[in-house]
Amino acid sequence: MGLVSRARERLSTSLRAAQVLPSPNIWHWPQVYEAENHAQDVDGAVWRLVAGLCDWTGDVVDIGCGDGFHLPRFAERASSVLGVEPHPPLVERARTRVAGLAGVAAVLGSAQALPVPDASFDVAHARTAYFFGPGCEPGLREADRVLRPGGALVIVDLDAARPPYGQWMRADLPSYDAVEVDRFFEIEGFERHRVPTVWRFADRATLEAVLRIEFSAPVADRAIASVPGLEFPVGYRVLVRHKPSRLIVR
Repeated sequence: MGLVSRARERLSTSLRAAQVLPSPNIWHWPQVYEAENHAQDVDGAVWRLVAGLCDWTGDVVDIGCGDGFHLPRFAERASSVLGVEPHPPLVERARTRVAGLAGVAAVLGSAQALPVPDASFDVAHARTAYFFGPGCEPGLREADRVLRPGGALVIVDLDAARPPYGQWMRADLPSYDAVEVDRFFEIEGFERHRVPTVWRFADRATLEAVLRIEFSAPVADRAIASVPGLEFPVGYRVLVRHKPSRLIVR
């Protein structure tokens, strides 16, 4: 039985066990989010960093894959790629995107209950999905379960400490404590990298549409007014933790 078949076997149990966290931007505006994905990190700074953090040539699971935007890129190097996404319409979009790509699939599931066997992946990747700090412990345990010894969990998230995007984030999330989040991941054993990037858009209409799905109306209005052209800087925080390759005896 193949990896995808085994994943589907566990699907109903996994979804019952999971508490799905909605992602209102891509869930409600997938076409605008597609444009956002194309605008992000236009110079490839995040990709250059993550390429050196671990070996991407084995089996890769993308947790919270959305409509599968990154799956074809992982497939350029990986032996197999599986996208896991809790929102059924996005799973269907992801399947359409990767149709015809050998060794690439998308299934319904969640970060807390991945519908795959133990020790079945070499890399678990999550980008701006679920792993936002305290409260994501169930997902961290689940990633450890599905990783093989020596495998890596790579988390890519927006850096709320870096202006201007981080300031807009904190305006909508006043209780978010970037220092506390950094400390949480340090305690959990992650190595942290801060990456400056640029988001660049083809036109103002797209830039404004993206900011309006990411922020409340007042914050989006302020952000739009503060950006004179077609681009703005955005910081990322990239976290990586490797699963021990053997038992440590003290």
